[in-house]
Amino acid sequence: MEGFTYVDIFATKGIEYLLVIGFLIIIVPFWRFLRVPARSGIEAVRRAMASVAQWFSLPEGLFYHQGHTWVMPQGAELVKVGVDDFAQRLVGKSNRISLPKVGSRIEQGDVGWKLGIDAKTITMLSPVTGDIVAVNKDIAKNPDLVNQDPYGKGWLMIVKPENKRATVKNLLTGKLATAWMEKTADALRERMGGEVGVVYQDGGIPITGIAKALSPDAWDKMASEFLLTQE
Repeated sequence: MEGFTYVDIFATKGIEYLLVIGFLIIIVPFWRFLRVPARSGIEAVRRAMASVAQWFSLPEGLFYHQGHTWVMPQGAELVKVGVDDFAQRLVGKSNRISLPKVGSRIEQGDVGWKLGIDAKTITMLSPVTGDIVAVNKDIAKNPDLVNQDPYGKGWLMIVKPENKRATVKNLLTGKLATAWMEKTADALRERMGGEVGVVYQDGGIPITGIAKALSPDAWDKMASEFLLTQE
């Protein structure tokens, strides 16, 4: 018939059916893909949270101040002093370290030295009371030693305590030090919330500069809070 166009409705419906089937073929695997990483991501966060306390080295035989410094006995009269692993990971790499002069006196719980990081200055508390008999001259040339080897080449000073026995009595060691670090890790865990990924390097090792990664605008205040120097 003139002016009449034949349309095969079965052919057009067939195309629609094919489109629907194709959509299902695509969406079902995609939905499964979304669900699996979500579950694995949650598990990864849980594992990371559980291992926070294991991030930080806490050698036995040392005495720790809660401002995250350490004391190592050196013979009968002297002690070596430095920054613990938590502190160096928290604040990041220093470009300068201001140490007291040999012959000067420091007080336990008072500001002992200062770390310069970018344009910021972070103060740290002295773990001992006594007279400084030596400082690590290599630190002035290479502040990174504190980050590379905080319990070895990164030591800061040697002090002759006023009362060595009383000094170490006020510090933490052994199981008490471990419990304290776990408590500190719990506090850090709360600050991290769901931001665990930002403090990880490849292989699950925490970056150096956790505070800055978690709080770019106020990392120095966060660092001071954990180092007990915040006013």
